[in-house]
Amino acid sequence: MAGETDLDELIDAMKQAGGALRTAGVPFVLAGGLAAWARGGPESEHDVDFLVKPEDAERALQTLADAGMRTERPPEAWLFKAYCGDAMIDLIFDPSGGPVTDEVIERGDELEVKAMPLRVASLEDVMVTKLLAVNEQEPEYGSVLELARALREQIDWDDVRARTKDSPFAKAFFTLVEELGVVPAG
Repeated sequence: MAGETDLDELIDAMKQAGGALRTAGVPFVLAGGLAAWARGGPESEHDVDFLVKPEDAERALQTLADAGMRTERPPEAWLFKAYCGDAMIDLIFDPSGGPVTDEVIERGDELEVKAMPLRVASLEDVMVTKLLAVNEQEPEYGSVLELARALREQIDWDDVRARTKDSPFAKAFFTLVEELGVVPAG
């Protein structure tokens, strides 16, 4: 499928970029599909997501450029991109739920991901970010439904509900997963 990368390529990109960011002292947390995968979720084939604070975003981008990666400043004002071979790395600093803070990074757990210690975003943060990204232009629930089914016992659903309560798309998601019996009614 277009836009997808082999998991091994993503892991290699994650390790190279994560190592460069750590060496440079840039605080970050692995997020998105790889964070869910690191916690037992389905394999990710799209990209590597790192959350960085807005004040660290420029330095993070420069760090990856210095590590030999091609970098990009897309028109979206909430992320930068880097490419390690064919693998895309998103440096996300201002997702739909608001800017990345020290608290977001600290909520992540230090886990060993394919023999590399990395701070990995909480599943609640992964779900909140993904649910708040659902909108009228991209009303896609497939990936969040897949994560909910695979990781439902590990997620504090009351926290996710509370943090997404103002999103009509999140409300629709909860109706769906409750009706399917994936998540208990809130």
